[in-house]
Amino acid sequence: MRFFNTAGPCKPEWHYMLPAAERLPQARRLIERGAYFVVHAPRQMGKTTTLRALADELTAEGRYAALYFTCEEGQPAGDDVEQAQLALLNAIRLRAARALAPEFQPPQPWPEAPVLSLLGTGLAAWAQACPLPLVLFFDEIDALEGESLRSVLRQLRAGYAERPRDFPWSVALCGLRDVRDYKVASGGDPARLGTSSPFNIKVESLTLEEFTREQIAALYAQHTVDTGQEFLPEAIDRAFALTQGQPWLVNALAQQVVDVLVEDRAQPITSALVDRARDLLIERQDTHLDSLVDRLREPRIRALIEPMLAGTKLPEVRADDVRFAVDLGLVRMTQEGGLDVANPIYREIIVRELAFPVRAGLPAITPTWLTAEGKLSAERLLEAFVAFWRQHGEPLMGAAPYHEVAPHLALMAFLHRVVNGGGSIEREYAIGRGRMDLCVRYGGEILGIELKVWRDDRPDPLKEGLEQLDGYLAGLGLDRGWLVIFDQRSGQPPVAERTRREEAKTRFGKTVAVIRA
Repeated sequence: MRFFNTAGPCKPEWHYMLPAAERLPQARRLIERGAYFVVHAPRQMGKTTTLRALADELTAEGRYAALYFTCEEGQPAGDDVEQAQLALLNAIRLRAARALAPEFQPPQPWPEAPVLSLLGTGLAAWAQACPLPLVLFFDEIDALEGESLRSVLRQLRAGYAERPRDFPWSVALCGLRDVRDYKVASGGDPARLGTSSPFNIKVESLTLEEFTREQIAALYAQHTVDTGQEFLPEAIDRAFALTQGQPWLVNALAQQVVDVLVEDRAQPITSALVDRARDLLIERQDTHLDSLVDRLREPRIRALIEPMLAGTKLPEVRADDVRFAVDLGLVRMTQEGGLDVANPIYREIIVRELAFPVRAGLPAITPTWLTAEGKLSAERLLEAFVAFWRQHGEPLMGAAPYHEVAPHLALMAFLHRVVNGGGSIEREYAIGRGRMDLCVRYGGEILGIELKVWRDDRPDPLKEGLEQLDGYLAGLGLDRGWLVIFDQRSGQPPVAERTRREEAKTRFGKTVAVIRA
């Protein structure tokens, strides 16, 4: 019985998966032309699955001897050029023994050669002996670094003109980053590419895109065919909205739904079940999600994420740092040309992780905001928050890892305690928005909140906040909401003294509780 896979490459006999040709349709054309090219995409996008499947398909068709292998074995060698090349040759031999027929195997042993041409000499000897043109997929090429990476790229460039009889016919280098960044990884100057690039023979850079809504439907339909359990259109729409097509998340949501939440194959999958699966994923924070979280402390990632949370303009950052964050899959370029978090699940995980030190330091809070029926009372919650903030706001802000959004993180830590186990918080934030919007849902009640910051270089944000909150509340179908203004101007009295509440009306008559903190 096939299943949704979230660990390692997919195999068609075991897992639900999309055809390799559908994920990387341009690759066939480039291989037919004997091209050397690059495939790059963030982690957990399906590169390994797609490349292995493509290599198997090409070999099975009988026109090429195609081999996928990983360069990770060369990583421990660091700048030891000889050891890195020997590790690659060994990886090729081991993978070929599993994937290729005896007549397509590389020479045994590899021919002797000078240190700086071990790989090139070995590939040349293999191409000469192989009865079919060789097609090679170097996966995780960016596991190599420094002189080792530079040497490999130069040897491929040197042998390019000798193909197909004396060198591999087509080569794909696969990794997180595009080839322009290999010069950086190999220790060169990113501003000087041109003919100085160590791999200037590549004809094209391909990237694996996120799944479309139609591809998610096709993937989930495989489960329906195998088991009879249907993913309703609303569930597919919700999965696409939450993941924006990120392949690992698409599979992980489905896995949680069908393996954990609903084992009865007669029960159809709804959007509500997808939302429950999202919550499970966020709480579990599996290895893939953990690896993204680890990046949040890096200065070049913080320089992008912090202004997103604050809603301020992007400061001067290096273009390479932006590309790095995009290549990680943590952020994406919007159609308007700006930066945004890659998908709503990552957006939630980022805030939860950054707020965790604050949440860990929260004192015990009595849930005075609940009615006798267990409903959320917005007025009681407002009173509880103001009292809480006066007493605990100052020290909690000091525990937040991102200084510019410390009050945001402290407030959200409080709200997490409010909804814990019985509700949810939805967040909207992006560079240049000038605010963060929160939607708190608990026991059928909905509360819309807008967060603004008053800094020295700006006027009182009350008027702007009321105008912005008008639209946000209208979208939620609400007539009431909160506007929280964090006063971060210099020379202000302590939080306990300056925190107060006011009442205001928006231009369209909505009632707003204004909290100045």
